[in-house]
Amino acid sequence: MQRFYVMLADAWRHADTRQRLFALAIPMILSNLSVPLVALVDSAVVGRLPHAYQLGAVAVGGSIYTMLVWTCGFLRMGSTGFAAQAAGRNDQQALRYVLLQSLLLVIVLSALCLALILPLLPHVLAWMETSGDLQTLAERYVLIRLYGLPAALMMHVLAGWLLGLQNARAALWMLLLANLVNIVLDIYFVFGLHWGVAGAARASVIAEWSGALLGLALAWRYVDKGPLLNFVQYLLHWANWRPLLAVNRDILIRSLALQAVFFTVTFQGARLGDSTVAANALLLNGLLLCAYALDGLAHALEALTGHALGQQDPRALQRALCLVSIYSLGASCVFALLFWWFGDLFIALQTNIASVQETAAHYLIYMALLPLIAVWSYVLDGLFIGATRAREMRNSMLLAVLVCAPIAWVLQGYGNHGLWISFLLFMVLRAGFLGFTARHLSSWFHTPVR
Repeated sequence: MQRFYVMLADAWRHADTRQRLFALAIPMILSNLSVPLVALVDSAVVGRLPHAYQLGAVAVGGSIYTMLVWTCGFLRMGSTGFAAQAAGRNDQQALRYVLLQSLLLVIVLSALCLALILPLLPHVLAWMETSGDLQTLAERYVLIRLYGLPAALMMHVLAGWLLGLQNARAALWMLLLANLVNIVLDIYFVFGLHWGVAGAARASVIAEWSGALLGLALAWRYVDKGPLLNFVQYLLHWANWRPLLAVNRDILIRSLALQAVFFTVTFQGARLGDSTVAANALLLNGLLLCAYALDGLAHALEALTGHALGQQDPRALQRALCLVSIYSLGASCVFALLFWWFGDLFIALQTNIASVQETAAHYLIYMALLPLIAVWSYVLDGLFIGATRAREMRNSMLLAVLVCAPIAWVLQGYGNHGLWISFLLFMVLRAGFLGFTARHLSSWFHTPVR
């Protein structure tokens, strides 16, 4: 215990680590906070339309599209870890290869996602047992959003690569542009042009392509301009793909498990009624708001972890982990108090539909508890991503799902309360298994990524 306090004190007094942390975290927090603001604006704008099924359609359709994009989040995570470690070694050629390989994966994954979701979409909506009006609008919403899928995946890669270079400001400008365009066009298309739910989807597509194009322009300024022939020769050797693909594979499996949990929350909520699924979506927006703020610190930890591993500096990694843990815990306490005191106002800002507001009021306690429980998952994710320890992340996530699934099945009889209790338990298990695995932290400097 004394050694733990000594580590905390050393990290707290180390001004250089603190400065680097804030230089990375503040731009990422600002850009990340703008992401849930887009979801909040979507909910607030569509929530002003006259019918609950319109808000429900955006909630259901948005969850399906988000599941696709977030499932491919390994593109950002993998590029951040490898880019950060290459930057720590000052290996410009490796930085270039990581970016170009990841962009090629975007093309392949976009085609695979479209081939998968287009035939399955009507069946998924039918399985959710939603009303006919909600199903029709949700399907239209998703089909429009799919036009922006390649851009969304490209933004994953570019944001991760720029962060790995510890250039958080460039990632900030890319994400801010996309989110600001989304907000402005959302309001104009829905209220100005009266396009309704389809207008919200079209605004998102234009915004995603705006951000992706800016990201490409920013990355071009920093990437090594070596001969393209060298890269083609590099691609022909399978050994050059194996580390990136192995890490991306394991993060993909981990992401699929995580998205299955979030999708189950939406799926089960939809079976409990249009007002319940809409209320749950608004409550989860609170988690998104908290998560994206805390992820700014976690993203900074990714870059600092990769850089420390590249330089073989264990003490730098310990300092970064301690500081991020302290600041993340403080921020989560602030979010918990705000949700507890002003939860009703938070819901009212998103919708004026009385039935949705009344339903959400019964479950505000869960939104207040989530930041305190989920914070450790975000911190540990940043640690493992920066170290490219994807296998450990995968195993911890799968264990959490396997342990939680039978408990969630038993709690079905408690309705939406049982659903939320199961979700909280899953977050506890997810953080617990990651923390147990991180006890081998010091060995990461001597053991190569598998």
